[in-house]
Amino acid sequence: MAATCVEINASNPTVTIGVTCFNARDTIERALQSVLGQDWPSLDVIIIDDCSSDGSWEIVEAWTVQHPYVRAFRNPVNQGAATSRNTILHHAVGEFIAFFDDDDESSPGRISGQLRTLLACEARNGPADVACFASAARRYPNGYELNMPAIGSSEIVPYGEGVADYLLYNSRKAEWFYGAGTPTCALMARVSTLKAVGGFDASLRRVEDVDLAVRLALRGCYFVGTPQQLVLQHATVSPDKNALANFQSETMLIEKHAAYLHRRRSYDYAKRWFYIRYLHFDQRRLPFMIHIVLFLLRYPVRSFKHMLNSLPKRWLHERKMRSIGNYNQ
Repeated sequence: MAATCVEINASNPTVTIGVTCFNARDTIERALQSVLGQDWPSLDVIIIDDCSSDGSWEIVEAWTVQHPYVRAFRNPVNQGAATSRNTILHHAVGEFIAFFDDDDESSPGRISGQLRTLLACEARNGPADVACFASAARRYPNGYELNMPAIGSSEIVPYGEGVADYLLYNSRKAEWFYGAGTPTCALMARVSTLKAVGGFDASLRRVEDVDLAVRLALRGCYFVGTPQQLVLQHATVSPDKNALANFQSETMLIEKHAAYLHRRRSYDYAKRWFYIRYLHFDQRRLPFMIHIVLFLLRYPVRSFKHMLNSLPKRWLHERKMRSIGNYNQ
């Protein structure tokens, strides 16, 4: 992971780093070390433990004693990442906020690199919302690493409804670079930008990051990314990382944005595509093949282009990670 030098200006803004933690006893210290190793001079660190039962909270408490500027809160019951991130937003004192996951590592230059990229985008585009994502790599237990360049890390920056179309039904503009999408674990934005759209939807246990990005896109937000790889994700499994849980949240996402999808004449298309994804990840091969054929028959040109862009990459990725189980990522 590459580091970047600081040098933004004499009055560097405070950045809140928000860390969500749930049953991460084996990884939370590594994540916190990368938080405290940031080269940015003005940080506000908030950790939310989502009612862990494996001793994670005790580790977090010990870190707050050793580092008094680190604040930690614990949810009384498990409420999901969206609620925890909303709590971070509520307590944030920084002008900007970046989210770190409890099983990831970030380069010491992540905050400075993302802030530089975000401010440059603001300077080019005037008073507009900007969401900045860090390029990343995802490492699997067998040593395979997936390169995950950030959305908007090329010359032309995606923005507005075109990003919502990509996230909801994979419509792409040829000149835009969509990279690894919009994962919250790689996100930095102004606190005011996230609060303006109401933060995260706490009813979603999964894909809450996609929903946030869709709402930002519908406000005209720009999605820019760092060319430098600043985050290392470690692929892990947990009870909520399964095909059914993901599909249930994706279905809620589609219904939430149904009016927009109907306006785009893509509601049925989006529903069918998310169901096909579910059948694939649930390893239901015969229904998967049947629905692929039906999809092609109903939307021959559109679906063929979609699958030509998505399926070969997915097949190659799964072949490389095949020996380590189904991570649904």
